[in-house]
Amino acid sequence: MGGEHSSKQYDQDLETIRSKVLLMGGLVESHFHDAMACFRTGNVEQAHAVIKADLEVNRLEVALDDMCSHIILKRQPAANDLRTVMATGKVITDLERIGDESTKIARIAAEAHAKNKSSTIFSGYETVRVLANSVGEMLHQALDIFARSDDAKAVKLIAQDAIIDSDFRSIMRNLITYMMEDPATISQSLDALWVAKAIERIGDHAKNIAEHTIYIVEGKDIRHSDYVATRNEQLQDKE
Repeated sequence: MGGEHSSKQYDQDLETIRSKVLLMGGLVESHFHDAMACFRTGNVEQAHAVIKADLEVNRLEVALDDMCSHIILKRQPAANDLRTVMATGKVITDLERIGDESTKIARIAAEAHAKNKSSTIFSGYETVRVLANSVGEMLHQALDIFARSDDAKAVKLIAQDAIIDSDFRSIMRNLITYMMEDPATISQSLDALWVAKAIERIGDHAKNIAEHTIYIVEGKDIRHSDYVATRNEQLQDKE
């Protein structure tokens, strides 16, 4: 009975961590959308709210890291469960960094509004809007993949990252062209470029979450391998 009780408590501890990770994921997803709204509207109060809200994300990261360490020390999980706890710890780190990137976007939005209150030369938001929408959907899917332990969808999401990288490079080239053709757009173009880079980094972290999910489900560290290309072909053949 003691062993059964211990096992149930361990499962409860894991589920508590999982629930809090998903709560953290919901927060950073909301912060990203709010930060992009600030960049679109120049709402300084909302930008400051996003920056302040990052403190809660940081607090959750510290608490969850402590919970993961505690469960390893106290429960000494076996191979599969240890893998889950370790990969979950990496997901927590990626979520915290997504929060940091959203905070960066909010800061840029506030500063850009202060610099360019009366300027309508160039719309930085429109330049990055499509990329932001794609990455926002990618982040939402990554959280759903982690929640459902869906390794098949994880493979498809990871493959999307190459498209995000290509779109970012296209934006960068366009912004360089704007600055060369009209120096008056330099300040706003640079703001848009830093925001685009932050969005692209959020896409990278969403991809990482999908990779961690594959590690949890299959026990495979797929970084720096051709696993995704091979598995993607297999999934397409089945469709």
